[in-house]
Amino acid sequence: MTGASTYFSSTYAEARSKFWDAGEAAGARMNSHQNPASGPNGETLTTDLAWFGPEHPERMLLILSATHGAEGFLGSGIEVGFLRNGFPRELPPGMACVVLHALNPFGFAWIRRTNESNIDLNRNFVDHAGSHPENAGYELLREAICPADWSEAGRAAADARLRAYGAEHGAAALQAAITSGQYRHADGVFYGGTAASWSNQLLSQLARRLARDAKRIGVIDLHSGLGPYGHGEIINGHHADRRGFRTIIDWFGKDATSIADGTSSSAPVEGDTVMGMERAVPESVEIAGITLEYGTLPLEEMVNAVRADNWLHVHGRLDSSEGRAIKSQIRSAFYPDKDDWKSMAWERAVDVARRMVKGLAES
Repeated sequence: MTGASTYFSSTYAEARSKFWDAGEAAGARMNSHQNPASGPNGETLTTDLAWFGPEHPERMLLILSATHGAEGFLGSGIEVGFLRNGFPRELPPGMACVVLHALNPFGFAWIRRTNESNIDLNRNFVDHAGSHPENAGYELLREAICPADWSEAGRAAADARLRAYGAEHGAAALQAAITSGQYRHADGVFYGGTAASWSNQLLSQLARRLARDAKRIGVIDLHSGLGPYGHGEIINGHHADRRGFRTIIDWFGKDATSIADGTSSSAPVEGDTVMGMERAVPESVEIAGITLEYGTLPLEEMVNAVRADNWLHVHGRLDSSEGRAIKSQIRSAFYPDKDDWKSMAWERAVDVARRMVKGLAES
């Protein structure tokens, strides 16, 4: 491996080791939080934090990885690169940076998007005391989205139903039905849960800690799976009526896409990390957050990898040739292990992070 490729890892354990080594070498204040679950070999799983800059900052930058576990290969590599290349030294006076490694360590270790309860964390940050969002399309299609029969004939029948729905209602409606999130079926895909998960509670606590001093917090949540190969899409993480929405436009201009105006590759989503942080802090504190989303495979191939992995953990056997093939499939769907993709991801991340720091400093 050469260049940016050396920042990336092939396992959660390797990634965590690289992160700690790089954080300590860079002079960060390090700490970790143990997840209640274990890895596939019984190993301890943690979310780790590296803090740079003042304890009581005026402005704060937060960088997150592995909100979706299988996407942690991408996020960890970028974070390790930041630490090794001295990015924290670029921070202006009065600004701090927290680099959070593996918000969902279970999913990272097991190569799943979801957490230890099959929850999609980017659907979990809703107000669980109220009514949960409804997804009528998922309810109609759930047996086709997550069929119990994953044989060639079973998949063909399920896919035919999905294609028919898309032909009648449009591709965007089909994508929303599958991926926007659902809160009724704990064994299904894109399940948002019915209570705040361990990772949700950890991030919300961190947000409140940061908000004790900082009045503006910039957030970069690193993701993969949507959009053109290797391109890092800057997705505005706010509803159009939130202050952060306008701030992200001011900082990134037309380079920022939005679910609100239909320019994003993502379907409409409720309960993502940025929304959760907004909910956790006082109104006087502004969260200005983005999802930095890197394309991997065409949308249908990515979704099919998620469906296959869900079937494997509900109906299949991990220790089988089919299980190993599905694990390879979902890994590739969120982490193309190729030098060109890693270099594109790294270069884009550096540019985006510097632009966010500039925006924070000048606001």
